[in-house]
Amino acid sequence: MGDPEIRAAVAEDIPAIVGMLADDPLGAQRESPDDLTPYRSALKRLSADPNQRLVVAVREGRVVGTLQLTIIPGLSRRGATRSVIEGVRVHADERGSGLGTRFIEWAIEESRRENCQLVQLTSDATRTDAHRFYERLGFAASHVGFKLQL
Repeated sequence: MGDPEIRAAVAEDIPAIVGMLADDPLGAQRESPDDLTPYRSALKRLSADPNQRLVVAVREGRVVGTLQLTIIPGLSRRGATRSVIEGVRVHADERGSGLGTRFIEWAIEESRRENCQLVQLTSDATRTDAHRFYERLGFAASHVGFKLQL
């Protein structure tokens, strides 16, 4: 198996993306693969925003992974630009294949191209395997995150 193609997500990818988002205990509670309307609307908003990259990994014509990369200009850290990696999913058939590593490497490379000084991400506290994965790639668990459901 060669490296997958990493490209911008298109509307035809939505069923596969949502399927991956819903394919775990947390995602199963949050996602609705039976109604893709809100996901199509979200993709239109993301595609119109130059600071958003919703991408998919495609191997042999099949979507096997997805992630979102957001570029955030800022004032702190001497006007640093940072990126946020979000919504990383690898299809169950591809886990352990190196795709996750390749995906994060792509996001880091893209962040460098955008002159980001910092790459950050969050991971649910229950995803201990993911935490080990990110630490192995050089990320440090340096902050405590907070969320407010609206």
